[in-house]
Amino acid sequence: MTTRSPATVPPPSLATLTTLKVGGPARRLVRAADEAEIVSAVRAADAAGEPLLIVGGGSNLLVADAGFDGAVLLIEQAEAALTPHAAGPGHVDLRVPAGQPWDALVAATLRRGWAGLEALSGIPGLTGATPVQNVGAYGVEVAQLLLSVRALDRETGEVVTLSREALAFGYRDSLLKRTTVGASPRYVVLSVDLRLRESPLSEPVRYAELARALGVAVGERAPAAQVRRAVLALRAAKGMVLDPADADTTSAGSFFTNPVVDAAAAARLPEGAPRWPVGTGPDARVKLSAAWLIEHAGFGKGFGLPGSQGPDGVSGFDVAQGRASLSTKHALALTNRGGASAADLLALARTVRDGVERRFGVRLEPEPLLVGCRL
Repeated sequence: MTTRSPATVPPPSLATLTTLKVGGPARRLVRAADEAEIVSAVRAADAAGEPLLIVGGGSNLLVADAGFDGAVLLIEQAEAALTPHAAGPGHVDLRVPAGQPWDALVAATLRRGWAGLEALSGIPGLTGATPVQNVGAYGVEVAQLLLSVRALDRETGEVVTLSREALAFGYRDSLLKRTTVGASPRYVVLSVDLRLRESPLSEPVRYAELARALGVAVGERAPAAQVRRAVLALRAAKGMVLDPADADTTSAGSFFTNPVVDAAAAARLPEGAPRWPVGTGPDARVKLSAAWLIEHAGFGKGFGLPGSQGPDGVSGFDVAQGRASLSTKHALALTNRGGASAADLLALARTVRDGVERRFGVRLEPEPLLVGCRL
């Protein structure tokens, strides 16, 4: 059986490949539909010494208006068949191709009676991207369910298996992310191995907002399909489920990560500031709510739209003339209201970041990958 060569086509604007809908052209675009094509395309770009950007769902990218002067590898695998492997009583193991659309995977596992991913419903993008950022929501992170990933190591040219321990996961962090320089990853994820439970009931509900929506106590289980519906409803109410008719969803999701600071920095915040302990002993830290910091620094939902104001009466409209704003549903999302450039979104992000730092002494860090630009 022969494998066709990855197809090279005239490059479109990267704005058409990202959920923020900004970004200039690439030097060239290569489409890959399976693992062999991904490996072939990466090895060809590396052999030619060509910069490489890998795009799946494009939901975690902010690409410069100048575009990308290299090869863009667009992974376009279709939804894959799920073949479970026995993993002891009550559990199944799955090997999922990197190009599998994530939310379709969540839905498919629940239809098969496999619980574990329900709290991660509605997250856009492909499965291969989830361990890079250690994607998480509603008290669950991919790291809790992941066994290993198979990846192409671009330094050696070999396909390797990286265990959960080797991936050294942290909050929105992993070895995969830490070894990405600029937009160029050392490891290109090819498949992800997950362990799920054979059960109609969810994992314990760890997030208070979700528990309230379900009418259960934190720590209790609920029907997994019901948890998925509740998560999708909560995300949609915050503009976090992609909807072409809703400008609040033209975003990269949460633009800033929740900052993790030392106890002294947390103690300087007002008493009502949300905070959660991270770790114990001498390495103990405190996680803060980026959304709370943004709003209490004076940047309300919709900052950037006509008539909006920030701290000290600063005009939100003046930042980008209304082309970019905070979501009207969630202060943590930066949105393209139509016609925004990458420069517009960066100007808005800087305004918010600098305002939070002046007010609280906490510097917010972006969650999306910034390609060819800096905040």
